[in-house]
Amino acid sequence: MVTKGTVAAMVQLSEDEVVAVSSPGVGPHPQPWPDDSRYDQELLAEGDRRNVPDEFRYWSVEAIVAELDTRRLPLQVAIQNWEHDFNIGSMVRTANAFNVERVHIIGRRRWNRRGAMVTDRYLHLEHHASTAEFLAWLAEHQVVPIGVDNLPGSVPLETAQLPQKCCLIFGSEGPGLTDELVAGCERLVAISQYGSTRSLNAGAAAAITMYHWALQWAPRGEA
Repeated sequence: MVTKGTVAAMVQLSEDEVVAVSSPGVGPHPQPWPDDSRYDQELLAEGDRRNVPDEFRYWSVEAIVAELDTRRLPLQVAIQNWEHDFNIGSMVRTANAFNVERVHIIGRRRWNRRGAMVTDRYLHLEHHASTAEFLAWLAEHQVVPIGVDNLPGSVPLETAQLPQKCCLIFGSEGPGLTDELVAGCERLVAISQYGSTRSLNAGAAAAITMYHWALQWAPRGEA
């Protein structure tokens, strides 16, 4: 059972320490060690407590990123960070799970990384100080901007055929997408809801939308 004392103690931990106590991982690698430059000597000696698949056990972060780069999906994700939204960490973690090509942070450079559980290390992040700068980047790289918000004019996500090379854009929890960003989107999609709440948690909305894209474009049976 998780007690208040346990929660309070975890709040004081660094991101790496939180991951270490949250995942059983594996202990030191038995000798002889693998003769492969992808392996991290410190992890081999002390054990690997990171939340990574067995395939990447004991690999260095750089080696994991290099391998993930060979498998990136042509999906990008953008998050408006005007209010230091605590959901951003969760959204980044989901983006890592789907191995997206790039994550964009629009607005404040600093964001709440706690929920990401250090998964941002395995992603390519871009920061844009303004909406105009972000939209210009997408146009230059021929990436279609798709806004995700339950605004007038949005189409149900479950009926939408999303472009393969697109960027799913999410607003801050509460206010949603800004008018400037809505105007720059090629289209808007919304997740159908059947209860009394007006909107979904931004982290949950991001996971649902990324999964919907993956059903259309991700290779089957290769997760």
